[in-house]
Amino acid sequence: MKYPPKHHQDSDKNHIIEVIKTYPLATLISVKDNEPLITHLPLVFKDNKLVGHIDIYNPQTELLKDNNDLTILFYGPQCYISPSIYTTTQLPTWNYIRVHLKGKVNAIKSTEALKQSLITMTEFLEAPDHKYVLDADNPRLDANLKYIKLFEIDITHWEGKFKLSQDKHPKDIRNARAELVRANQESVKAFLDGVF
Repeated sequence: MKYPPKHHQDSDKNHIIEVIKTYPLATLISVKDNEPLITHLPLVFKDNKLVGHIDIYNPQTELLKDNNDLTILFYGPQCYISPSIYTTTQLPTWNYIRVHLKGKVNAIKSTEALKQSLITMTEFLEAPDHKYVLDADNPRLDANLKYIKLFEIDITHWEGKFKLSQDKHPKDIRNARAELVRANQESVKAFLDGVF
């Protein structure tokens, strides 16, 4: 049997882009001296590239330039699927949506481009209500530009992993989808109630 199963792979770029836009917090993985460097930060998909900003003191910053290789992960919803939700006999499983990308990264040195990119990212993240607007004349923005680096990633490899009980009976697929929605809503509340 080939792994991962073909029915759990999604090569439709539109589906992958939708995950990136809906769940923009990415995990960036670079390797230096056989040691992985990992950072979590939001990325914006724009003109078939990913755009992001990183603190100059982050050790991964020095690798986000010069056409270096990078692996990027995006995480969609996920949950345990109990056999009790199925109408047919099944075993327990875990359903999830993940995106694995590879790319070449380059630093953008323009301060004006950095400033505009921060404004654009804020607009994207504030959607649809736009309760806050990052003003180009904001003195705090100008004061912090020297501590932030702008970079963009050319995506060279796209892989969508959509494990959603696709190999089950149609009613079981619907039940698994409903469980994914229910479990994510309840687990976030239960987690937050437990830690805050």
